[in-house]
Amino acid sequence: MESMRPEENLRSGTAECSGAGTLTVGTPDGGLRVSDAVSAGTSITETPDKNVHIPERESGDEHEYLECEKRWVFMVLMMVGGFFGGFTFSIRGGVFCNAQTANIVLLGLALGHGEFLHAAYYLIPIGAYLLGTYVSEYIALPIKRLHLIRWDTLFIIIEMIFVVILALIPETAPYQISQVLVNFICSMQYNTFRQAQSIPMATVFCTNHVRQIGIALCKSLRHEDNRQYLSRMFVHIGMLLAFLAGVILSVLLTRVFLGKAMFFTLIPLSVILAFLLHADLKTEKDILDRTPHGH
Repeated sequence: MESMRPEENLRSGTAECSGAGTLTVGTPDGGLRVSDAVSAGTSITETPDKNVHIPERESGDEHEYLECEKRWVFMVLMMVGGFFGGFTFSIRGGVFCNAQTANIVLLGLALGHGEFLHAAYYLIPIGAYLLGTYVSEYIALPIKRLHLIRWDTLFIIIEMIFVVILALIPETAPYQISQVLVNFICSMQYNTFRQAQSIPMATVFCTNHVRQIGIALCKSLRHEDNRQYLSRMFVHIGMLLAFLAGVILSVLLTRVFLGKAMFFTLIPLSVILAFLLHADLKTEKDILDRTPHGH
């Protein structure tokens, strides 16, 4: 017996995505293109008002993802990001360098008050953040073509070098040096690590995680089968707790070690590096051409 096409099946109530790629499914009013973001086997249902409902799907099989996409990697990076934030705020000028919203606001305030020289300063951290994004985006492809290690792995090495530099900067040095270095490395980390097992992530700030918790909570209350939404909500809660732990650690350690406290971030970064190197050189050696989700 011939199986029903997705178009025919949807008119009767449901359709199945039989594989990756863009699929056109029919509705009484026309057609709907379903992107390849919808995984194979995803159930597509037609609601009474002729809308099409495609539930979110997350694979629980970690083997589908590269080591650099694992959730534990993102959680550790969140902790490091929290440490950076606590570090610059506690002993490097009382500012948060992981993102640029505040600098854009301060730039606007300075321009509004006619303080043009003061406004020009904010172009430095904004430019450093922009440069970090550009470098991490530009260099990834040439590194991939070398077939030695992934850019994600090389970035962790670069981040560790920056950590050492930050730790060795004298306490008497202008705060702006540390701030700009953190701007640059946080931008690179944010742009390099984008999705944890297909869940979009930011590893250097928390706003999106708070937003995603609210979305997941709403959807978990709206849908009867809410396991996937609750699962996603707890993932984002875990990321927030990791970030918070990094901030707390930075406050406690900078009280004792001042700038040298930055050396402590080498411990979690070394753990990540060991696992990523093992993957690049052993378990994932034959799939170095594979691109992480979100890139």
